Amino acid sequence: MIKVGIIGSTGYAGAELVRLLLQHPKAEIVWYGSRTYADQKYADVYRNMFELVDETCMNENMDELADRADVIFTATPQGLCASLVNDRILEQTKVIDLSADFRLKRVDVYEKWYQRTHEAPGYLPEAVYGLCEINRKDIAGARIVANPGCYTTTSILTLYPLVAEGLIDRNTIIIDAKSGTSGAGRGAKLPNLFCEVNESIKPYGVATHRHTPEIEEQLSYAAGLDYQTGESLLINFTPHLVPMNRGILATCYASLREGVAAADVQGAYEKYYKEEYFIRLLGKGSFPETRWVEGSNFVDIGFTVDERTGRVIAVGALDNLVKGAAGQAVQNMNIVFGLPENMGLQMVPLFP
Repeated sequence: MIKVGIIGSTGYAGAELVRLLLQHPKAEIVWYGSRTYADQKYADVYRNMFELVDETCMNENMDELADRADVIFTATPQGLCASLVNDRILEQTKVIDLSADFRLKRVDVYEKWYQRTHEAPGYLPEAVYGLCEINRKDIAGARIVANPGCYTTTSILTLYPLVAEGLIDRNTIIIDAKSGTSGAGRGAKLPNLFCEVNESIKPYGVATHRHTPEIEEQLSYAAGLDYQTGESLLINFTPHLVPMNRGILATCYASLREGVAAADVQGAYEKYYKEEYFIRLLGKGSFPETRWVEGSNFVDIGFTVDERTGRVIAVGALDNLVKGAAGQAVQNMNIVFGLPENMGLQMVPLFP
């Protein structure tokens, strides 16, 4: 059995990790870490775990946890994992970080967008971006896996084949994305109160959202650009908050290169994703909905070609707490430990 520790187990992503790992045939949770609820019963925090989890919440002592766990998940705010990780920990265990601490390779980009000093820049070169369908070979030998964000997973997977195959003008990418409120975390925030979000939809982080450089970096690699030296494609990314619990829907627009047809777009998606268990290709003219992926680790992708404007419109949908966070983290764990990627993740989407 893989012994698992979770720091941040009482946030939404951490709780989803608990739900998934309790059903994983090769995993045993040995540490339910929580700064806010330390010394309280986990099942008193999440009553859906009544008579399923008897343990008490522990602290965030990663050094102690490293002696007990084969892998540590850090489902924590930005900066915490970087402040705790060290050589001794990485000699003892694997770290899968659900924050943004190790997603961006360039320290200057991280510090600009996150407005904080990076506390462990020495580990950035070895950290592997944990987008499973793209980087699984590198993930397999990693000590630190940077689990991607929810908006980024949706956007990158939806656009990656089109960029990698050179089918679109990479300077024309526009991403219009929608998220449920759980994407903002469990902390009490005035803009996320029921009366603030119900019966409304609003953009936020317009031209400033922190997932922007993450998407740009990964799509730059797909385009063959040397991101480390400053080469990068640029995108417009606008997220919106919608009054639902879960789900991400990203509608991506780009101009097609001369002579590219719908069959070429379909062929690119099939080349990269036809054999991928967790990516479901809906094909031309069929579009995903968040309700059809809720509670699952699936990503649904559909597209159309607008002949009038010469643009492709590609749409991706996933559950932000599963494939957008905890599910992908478990998928990364499976890769690191040589297990089938879908082990413990073969959940049928919930409906209604």
